[in-house]
Amino acid sequence: MADTFCFLLRRDLSEAVPDARWPAGIEWSAYREELAPAVHQLMQLGHLQGGGRVPALDEWQQRFVSDPEYDPALCFVACDATGVVGVAQCWTSAYIKNLVVHPRMQGRGLGRALLLHAFSVFQQRREGFVDLRVLENNLRAQRLYEGVGMCVIRRELVPD
Repeated sequence: MADTFCFLLRRDLSEAVPDARWPAGIEWSAYREELAPAVHQLMQLGHLQGGGRVPALDEWQQRFVSDPEYDPALCFVACDATGVVGVAQCWTSAYIKNLVVHPRMQGRGLGRALLLHAFSVFQQRREGFVDLRVLENNLRAQRLYEGVGMCVIRRELVPD
């Protein structure tokens, strides 16, 4: 089997961060426990499209809230009238662990808004930069990240 690679990308927060412009009908909030099933379901959908896997709800939720870098104020959940349509799960180390947008909302600016909102929050926390990893073959995500000012720092082998 061929090796899989990803890129580590970084956004310098010493530069101005544009305001997040949320698509019409979208409201965001910080993660709350009652949102766990819907957030988990969206994460599963996102990983089916982008690679990787998400454990069962109970295991995922336990890992999520017990991680030493977990802060519910750094997990941004976007909802519309039908429910959860976007999530940016960030860690206290100024790292974006997951960014998932429901397929029916892709291409409408929600991913960009979630990223810019995360950048702004980390800038307010006086972080110097924000990092994330993206699979080398996920060109759509790479275009989104580069469009908000993220740059490739290095190429890394994804562990099995």
